[in-house]
Amino acid sequence: MTLEDHCGDVIGKARRSAGVSIESAARAANLSVREFDDLEQTGRASKQPDFKGLGNLLQLHGVKLQQVAEGWLPQPIDLSRWQSLRQITTSGSNFTVNAYMVWDAVTRETALFDTGFSAEPIFSLIEEEHLQPSHLFITHSHHDHIEALGPIRRRFPEIRLHSSSNGAPSDQRNQTGQIIRVGGMSVSNRPTPGHAEDGVTYLINGFPGGVPSVAVVGDAIFAGSIGGARELADLAKRAIREHIFSLPAETLICPGHGPVTTVSEETAHNPFFV
Repeated sequence: MTLEDHCGDVIGKARRSAGVSIESAARAANLSVREFDDLEQTGRASKQPDFKGLGNLLQLHGVKLQQVAEGWLPQPIDLSRWQSLRQITTSGSNFTVNAYMVWDAVTRETALFDTGFSAEPIFSLIEEEHLQPSHLFITHSHHDHIEALGPIRRRFPEIRLHSSSNGAPSDQRNQTGQIIRVGGMSVSNRPTPGHAEDGVTYLINGFPGGVPSVAVVGDAIFAGSIGGARELADLAKRAIREHIFSLPAETLICPGHGPVTTVSEETAHNPFFV
């Protein structure tokens, strides 16, 4: 298991969002400019940075940032507990992206969350499990999350789309308080803009066996980081606090990149939240 963002990525996102120069950040970290640049690029430094000083400058939690630098990972999660949930990871030219699929074990009614780069793994799972896709929920419209939209809609022309994009037809737009049934499960939506204007988190309730609810968050938050938001970082963090961290601690967080995590892991360890 590896995080989507190493500590240098976290620092770079926070520094750019805060409009802080490399020189100022290097001074706060008690590093030379070259040492700081190496830290930001690789996540490693030749000497111990002053994480507290750097965190104070960049609005990061210094202790949590140091934990990420020292190899913190969320506790491994056995996704087989959610018997009808699958993470589907596909590769682009230089990175991977996660899509997710859930279904009702009795009716086989199925919901897909984002598409990833390729539809083939999705089609294979549908065939293997004899599924009936009825809903496609889009967390945001960045290309890596919707690249396979065309092939999926051609194969399943009746699939119903759900999106918060301003460009989506009115009958596909998420509505406040809307609840979509997928067999015995329910899917509601929570706005989580910042990384993307149309960013939305989908909360899935009603899994059999009493397992925790699932939040499919797109790129709003990753294990130990958040999606890049630059000047909208404050908006992004506020949306995460209000609409993700307000969920029960055991809620499973399914991000668009990197490993799954939980609300409790991120409130305790994510450096963006002080």
